[in-house]
Amino acid sequence: MNVEYARSFALSLDCTTEDLFAENWLSFRVMGKWFMLLQLDAPEPRVAVKLPPEEGQMLREHYEGVTAAFHMNKIHWNDLYLQKLPDEFIKEQILNSYNTVVKHLPKALRQEIKNQQKNND
Repeated sequence: MNVEYARSFALSLDCTTEDLFAENWLSFRVMGKWFMLLQLDAPEPRVAVKLPPEEGQMLREHYEGVTAAFHMNKIHWNDLYLQKLPDEFIKEQILNSYNTVVKHLPKALRQEIKNQQKNND
């Protein structure tokens, strides 16, 4: 997978916004909360995703392409190396990160996302 595909997949998720977080970092947010970060000038293409701690730890133990995220909370954030992992696995983890963040949003914001999903169907 390349960074453009990861970027477009993240942006396809309901209520997702993208902004330049730092000079060479894009952040992807749902209702203002980060679920994915992308370093534009990374020597090896990768994205950082937020996962439940036990899932992130298990993935790190089983996949060479999953590590604790650089410069982020190592308990919750995981780097996915795009050229070391299957595309479907990466998409699944981006979606998992999105859902993890949505699950912890206030009820009113979760309802707003559901309404957006209904409008898109």
